Amino acid sequence: MTKEKKVPFGKNAEVLFANKHLGKSTLNDPVIISRLFKRITNKTLKNIRPDKRLVITRPFRPASETHTGNIVNRILALSETGVKALLAQTLKDFAHRHKDIQSILMNNYQKIYGYIKEPAALSEERKLLLGSCFTMEYSIESAALFNPSIVLYPMQNNLQKGQTRVIFSFRATGEGHISSIVFRSALIDKDNSIFLESVSPFLGTPEIVLNATYDRELFKAKLEEMGQLSEAAMAIHKLLPASFTPEEMGQAVTAVRDSNAFTFADLDDTFVHIKWLAESNYEVFFPHGQLISERVLFPLSQNESNGVEDARFVRFVDDDGSVTYYATYTAYNGREILPQLIETKDFHHFKISTLNGPMARNKGMALFPRRIRGQYAMITRSDGENLYLSYSNNIHFWFTGVKIEAPESPWEMVQIGNCGSPLETKKGWLLLTHGVGPMRKYCIGVSLLDLKDPSKIIGRLEEPLLAPREEEREGYVPNVVYSCGSIILNNELIIPYAISDSDSHVASIPVDELLEKLKQR
Repeated sequence: MTKEKKVPFGKNAEVLFANKHLGKSTLNDPVIISRLFKRITNKTLKNIRPDKRLVITRPFRPASETHTGNIVNRILALSETGVKALLAQTLKDFAHRHKDIQSILMNNYQKIYGYIKEPAALSEERKLLLGSCFTMEYSIESAALFNPSIVLYPMQNNLQKGQTRVIFSFRATGEGHISSIVFRSALIDKDNSIFLESVSPFLGTPEIVLNATYDRELFKAKLEEMGQLSEAAMAIHKLLPASFTPEEMGQAVTAVRDSNAFTFADLDDTFVHIKWLAESNYEVFFPHGQLISERVLFPLSQNESNGVEDARFVRFVDDDGSVTYYATYTAYNGREILPQLIETKDFHHFKISTLNGPMARNKGMALFPRRIRGQYAMITRSDGENLYLSYSNNIHFWFTGVKIEAPESPWEMVQIGNCGSPLETKKGWLLLTHGVGPMRKYCIGVSLLDLKDPSKIIGRLEEPLLAPREEEREGYVPNVVYSCGSIILNNELIIPYAISDSDSHVASIPVDELLEKLKQR
């Protein structure tokens, strides 16, 4: 993996969280929120806020074919001198905001060159100008940077003694409340002071590859789970080989359409959902020259058109010692949600696939960081209200589960969920939860699960671990503190958390102190 730009510890680095010992706190104190944690409140410290300067490019297409044609004709009518002048001004305004603006413009020109009768006769400048008229910028963090998770960086090299490098992931939200996943790297000192490494002013564009083949029966099972296994879908299924390519699926769709056995309405609805499901499984590749802060997982498939939400990253160590980073997230198209799984070894190559089965419904699944009794284990909230524990031999399929925790405290009367993957300690699994109470106020709690049998809760705080303070209540969604994943480092629990769906903070607590309180239940 390409080495990140090394930031000298304490120099040219943004201090996120300087760990100052505040004196021993008392866990029995009702003011637990202000005394238990070391938060980023000191005037010399900074929170993690959205950076509105970070932009990506997106293709722009007018609503009508006529409008597209009119734009093309106006550019074609310009003199070559006029083309060069307008292109020069465009590049002056935008080239410094992107690493390779000309490649971006040429790619977007290729999307509309079918509107041109003699494209070979065009100069390179006119092609680039045409591409610029069908390109737009999108500020991915213009609205919020929130719901963070934290994992160890894959490579722990070029560090000073006692340092650890980590990756923060965030849900970034821009215009139209479209969410994507972005990353930051940071150095953590042995006393758990946190320094954010340099953030690149550029965002990169990945190479996108749809899955080469699909399993026919698994595809059918997912359509059935979605309630979309219509007679038309069954007819298409019968024409597919056991392992099929997108081209073979297209041939089956065409054959069923040509059979005239179904109405256009039935076929259109079936085709939409088949295409939607097929596009939900893909891979993206970021060049190895890109910094971690330049990589953004922006919605690519139709089912993600309104956002990729709340990625819960976990560093998973398999029984053979191999390490894979997984993240569950929610794909949203404005009407329906679809639980998805991210898989990566190096944060350059990401594989995206659907999660399946009755336990992989609703939002907020979190994978355990290792197998338990030879199986994958997941905390789920399939009913939207309670927490369940599910086991599976296949990480993509979750069929059965047992309810392990229900709302019971005053601050979680509406529902509960998890705040990321369970963390292993010598006394049990630490499970951070979020509870929703009156007026939809979100707080963060914690439970302790048995190491050998995580369905058993052996400890639980009766009061919240974190709740929004008065100055943290205002934001895009008020009265919320929320996390998608924490880490134990240097015997402290480090919790990155979002406030009111706007920006992000960090808190920590000694693990032994927390376990002592949990074991008192």
